[in-house]
Amino acid sequence: MLQIYNTLGRQKEKFIPLQKDKVGLYSCGPTVYNYAHLGNLRAYVFADILKRTLQYNQYEVKHIINITDIGHLTSDADAGEDKMIKALQREGKKLTPEAMQEIANFYSQSFFQNRDDLNILPADKYPLASQHLPAMIKMIQAIEKNGYSYETKSALYFDTQKFKNYGQLASKKSKNSEKNEARIEINPEKKNSSDFILWFKAKGEKRKHLLQWNSPWGEGWPGWHIECAAMSTQYLGQPFDLHTGGIDHIPVHHTNEIAQAEAAYQKPLAQYWLHNEFLVLDQGKMSKSKGGFITLETLIEKKIHPLSYRYLCLNTHYRSPLSFSWESMESAQNALFKLYQLTASLPKPSSKKIIIKIENDFQKAINNDLNTPQALALTWSLLKNKQFSPQQKIDTLIKMDQVLGLNIEKNRKNISKVPLIVENLSKKRENLRKEKKWEEADQIRQQIEKAGFIVEDSPQGPLLKKKN
Repeated sequence: MLQIYNTLGRQKEKFIPLQKDKVGLYSCGPTVYNYAHLGNLRAYVFADILKRTLQYNQYEVKHIINITDIGHLTSDADAGEDKMIKALQREGKKLTPEAMQEIANFYSQSFFQNRDDLNILPADKYPLASQHLPAMIKMIQAIEKNGYSYETKSALYFDTQKFKNYGQLASKKSKNSEKNEARIEINPEKKNSSDFILWFKAKGEKRKHLLQWNSPWGEGWPGWHIECAAMSTQYLGQPFDLHTGGIDHIPVHHTNEIAQAEAAYQKPLAQYWLHNEFLVLDQGKMSKSKGGFITLETLIEKKIHPLSYRYLCLNTHYRSPLSFSWESMESAQNALFKLYQLTASLPKPSSKKIIIKIENDFQKAINNDLNTPQALALTWSLLKNKQFSPQQKIDTLIKMDQVLGLNIEKNRKNISKVPLIVENLSKKRENLRKEKKWEEADQIRQQIEKAGFIVEDSPQGPLLKKKN
């Protein structure tokens, strides 16, 4: 049975869907004011592995990923500039609704390209926040009717003191919560420091906003947190099964989503909350706000196959920080290409020779809170195991790749076009190295280079690359 770590209960739990064989899954989507960096994309690789694992377990999954094109300020706690307006200023565009829509469309398409390059399965729907104002206003009205809000000159606020379990997801003792408390702006309009805006009033707001809507509280625009709460319930109902996002969403955004939805409709928003850890550079967490961030396009420009980043993500459990360096990235690509090379000579998949024990071990690994490092290790042990036939290996690998998403069947042929004579030279060199005949092995390496290939030694064995 599938077990997953539920942030809400801070423990691994058996996954039991609300409806038999059907699952509702919501993932917090991008704010389309800039390119997604690799840290952002880790969240979508993680959500994709979760979705694929659910499908592997024979669940029918309805997956929703929102697109935030309004209402997100530079601080999660209702402070700072509007991110979309900041993008217009950054790119020297006119401050008009049309220009804002152009920015949103451009970065949405970039996100979708990243999705396809990483072999992430498309969601069933990508709702735009700007097109779902009726659902947001309806939820805010329900919150107000139930007595969880108060009005000021500049906004309609959610009163967190009236919501009994506010902060349960974040745990007030957690480090994330302490950091959040430290960065919340002091606002004399608020009754409590943790209160947050449901609706910004255009008249009372100093911040500019290009898009405004009529509402019971005057012209204005929604707070960021109401957007996901309203869109998730519109498409998945309330409650739904699974909600995902990065750990940075725990102390504010997801905490506020829960408060709003439950205050409005008096029932849970989602049964299970899953969060992936950060991607970490030498200088700390990858962040757009610091100006320098690495995108998938950066990798492609450096001749790194985008699925190498997916492999890097799979090699670390989603609840552990993912260390990024150019050395680790190159190592991931070497391992991935070696995987393709080792499978290139295997026959066409038939799906009839799947090794039941290996498949069971694989399913046990992914069903143990998505243990992808263990699942990857099984692929390597299978390839190296001489007791299985080539047909058994490829059939089992292709079945496992339904979850891993490395697109083995397509790329094993496209990437691994190494002539047989070069492969044989590489095997001969490897045997000489095992016999510690270093000089003869080096002569073979020179022959390989003359044939137009470079041989690199990796933990998985020699890797052959075509010379640039």
